[in-house]
Amino acid sequence: MGIGVGRADLQLHSDLGDGLSPPEAMLDAAERAGLDVMAITDHDDIRGSFQARDAAARRGSPIAVITGIEVTTRSGHLIALYVEDEVPMLRPLAETVAAIHERGGLALVPHPLSYLTFSVGERALRDLAERGDAAAFVDGIEVRNPSYAGRVRAARAAWLNAHVLRVAETGSSDAHHASLVATAWTEFPGATAEDLRTAIGARATVAAGRMWTLHEHLAGSVRQQWRSMLRDPAKRVWRRYVGGTPLRPAGAQTEGRGPSPSEARHGSGPRGRAPAPEGGVPPTEGRNRD
Repeated sequence: MGIGVGRADLQLHSDLGDGLSPPEAMLDAAERAGLDVMAITDHDDIRGSFQARDAAARRGSPIAVITGIEVTTRSGHLIALYVEDEVPMLRPLAETVAAIHERGGLALVPHPLSYLTFSVGERALRDLAERGDAAAFVDGIEVRNPSYAGRVRAARAAWLNAHVLRVAETGSSDAHHASLVATAWTEFPGATAEDLRTAIGARATVAAGRMWTLHEHLAGSVRQQWRSMLRDPAKRVWRRYVGGTPLRPAGAQTEGRGPSPSEARHGSGPRGRAPAPEGGVPPTEGRNRD
């Protein structure tokens, strides 16, 4: 019997951040959708992923919960997966990627190049490629995100990855409430969190899923945007600089994290990337120089 295809939703937001559903409700939805792997990635706040992982362990869930966080860098948002500690916010992009790798994690670029949300732009990604530093290079890029913000530059992001970055492609729902979990996902050979990690390193992932309808975009949008634009940023600053930051929970497992895919390829430079074609922009696409 051959290896099956697993499904992972790698960007989910709970009500501990700017989402509208508790972590356990997001786990419930992932189970109903038949996912194999999920990650809660609240903005600069790792607590939701710990809560989801604990809930999965208590109930013997078939879902493998990866700990994660969506880190705010100076260049845009960045997903950290397989980490047990929070990552400093508002630092340079390359420094943040290196910090994620130092913590045994993987760095993925969510909603890349988008001008509708705070996203890492093309110039910043090209700069990482030109540095040639495997320890500070991203491990994957999201090319399927069902939101308007996530899909507005998806074609350009896919082109940039194919011609310049050459990293794993991922899909995520970016769901901020439980009803949208698993509307987009990452397919990979196997079914476990470690299978997924191996597939990202081997660039053996496939982004899949559907786009949201207008109704799905609007459902809960006012409350979610209030959380995203006002309440959550103030809360994050308070936690980081006034109230303190939670450290790794007691008994957290950090063994077997291994090198990042970028570090594993360090001998030949990051992904053996070739230069972009002359001009660097296909005829039908514009240039994002953020």
